[in-house]
Amino acid sequence: MQFETKRLILREYTMDDFDELYEILSDEVTMEHYPKPFDKEKVRDWIKWNIENYEIFGFGLWAVVLKETGEMIGDCGITMQMIGSKIKPEIGYHIHKKYWNMGLGSEAAGKCRDYIFENTPFNIIYSCMKYSNVASYSVAIKNGMQKVDEFEDDINTITRVYAISRNEWLQLTK
Repeated sequence: MQFETKRLILREYTMDDFDELYEILSDEVTMEHYPKPFDKEKVRDWIKWNIENYEIFGFGLWAVVLKETGEMIGDCGITMQMIGSKIKPEIGYHIHKKYWNMGLGSEAAGKCRDYIFENTPFNIIYSCMKYSNVASYSVAIKNGMQKVDEFEDDINTITRVYAISRNEWLQLTK
């Protein structure tokens, strides 16, 4: 499965993506809102987990590739996550720090939001992040999401939850 935006290709991961993904997910700055950067084993498991998600759900996090250069610059997609006390569909993203502030995360996340409403029966999609992750919740807001919850947890201290419903999305796409 592959999707395109104006500047990006979103495609399924393969194990061949390991080196480029390791550079991104092992970086302390990129992963500052995670408990710690990923080691090699965690990156391998991340790729395997997403390949399993493609088989089980038909979606997962996809490799984000610049059309212009073919460089893999991060990931973005949909995973089923425990949000509060329920499993819900969530848009997640990681973009290499050298490509921050170019709108690429918003572009990729917008395509994933559209995919959910065009191809699944879900009527709402979420994005969750650590309360201090301004860049991440800015992407959510740019894609029409609104803050719907905030709760304490062991991983993020405080998690913010943003969401957009199918009806809100339809209003955006009119």
